[in-house]
Amino acid sequence: MAGHDHHDPAGHRHPDAGHDRGHDHAGHDHGAHDHAGHDHAGHSHAGHSHAGHGHGGHGHVHAPASFGRAFAIGIGLNAAFVVIEAGYGWAANSMSLVADAGHNLSDVLGLVAAWVASVLVKRRSTARFTYGLRGSSILAALFNAVFLLVATGAILWEAVSRLIHPEPVAGTTVMVVAGLGILVNGVTAWLFASGAKGDINIRGAFLHMAADAAVSAGVVLAGLIILATGLDRIDPAVSLVVAGLIVWATWGLLRDSVAMSLDAVPPGIDPDAVRAYLGARPGVSGLHDLHIWPMSTTEIALTAHLVMADGHPGNGFLVEIAEALRARFGIAHATVQIEEAGGPPCLLARECVA
Repeated sequence: MAGHDHHDPAGHRHPDAGHDRGHDHAGHDHGAHDHAGHDHAGHSHAGHSHAGHGHGGHGHVHAPASFGRAFAIGIGLNAAFVVIEAGYGWAANSMSLVADAGHNLSDVLGLVAAWVASVLVKRRSTARFTYGLRGSSILAALFNAVFLLVATGAILWEAVSRLIHPEPVAGTTVMVVAGLGILVNGVTAWLFASGAKGDINIRGAFLHMAADAAVSAGVVLAGLIILATGLDRIDPAVSLVVAGLIVWATWGLLRDSVAMSLDAVPPGIDPDAVRAYLGARPGVSGLHDLHIWPMSTTEIALTAHLVMADGHPGNGFLVEIAEALRARFGIAHATVQIEEAGGPPCLLARECVA
């Protein structure tokens, strides 16, 4: 076989758009490079084929277009509530309201970043950005997590200060404003609930809004306790609980976004199972240079070199692999290189390469 044939999971063929990854190391260079006997020039070379490219939505789990409206409504509601909550928190001398307002502000910025990323991931690829701007969704999730932790640090600092030097708090005002927060955050969380499982960006938005609703409920409880007991230290104490909940809710987002930014295998995929599947294909006598990584928060890519004693088995073999990788593992952007057994050794076929 000469040249790249791209096959989406439905078996349609379309020309190579220059999407290749996993071959830019150990002497590989996009555009023109030599691969141990294979002539890589403009991505046209024997025995190296792309399988399972489902661009444009084939095999990928994208956030529905309706999330654009969800972002707009969520940002509008929360931005207005931040102003109201911060103003009443300052007037009522309530650190818990001010802390929650700061948290909501960070969520507004996080929603903006996630919305921008959801638009950028749809941008077409270019000669320089051969994957388009898909990775921006990962950066947005990482930004969201880091910004939340920074905001939490400020909340902790002020709460500790108020514990040491307590000040009178207007409990009724705290309860009313926090009650409004439950409504705003609950509605916003509901807008993102349907996409929370398929996209870490949407999951981040959903978790933050759901956590905010729970936090606002806690603030209402604090106002009630203050009215009943007159203990002003309850307000900063609730702020500390708020901060703890933020850190707890954010930790998973931070962990996952950092792993994604480092091209780690997505947590839902067992690389040993993928290796076993590819190694068990008929005619495959060896497997090396297997890489699995997230292209974005919703798309997974794979590269692998298969050694076959009888040479290239034909396009049907690649289509079968593409469909199986998509159906079994959710990998819709796969690049498979076929190498003949006994031929020139591949530069990447080293024991240290997974």
